[in-house]
Amino acid sequence: MNSSALITMVLAQGTVICLTGYFFYKVLTTPPAQEPDSFSENDEELVRKEE
Repeated sequence: MNSSALITMVLAQGTVICLTGYFFYKVLTTPPAQEPDSFSENDEELVRKEE
């Protein structure tokens, strides 16, 4: 393997590793989105309706 092929391979693998690390970091540090409460409209009701 000549030097230009080795440099290309190392740069390609380094780029993939850096992007993978960045996205793993982003997924692990992003707070979860707030989901609406499904019972927020009927909080005053004491008995839930059975489905």
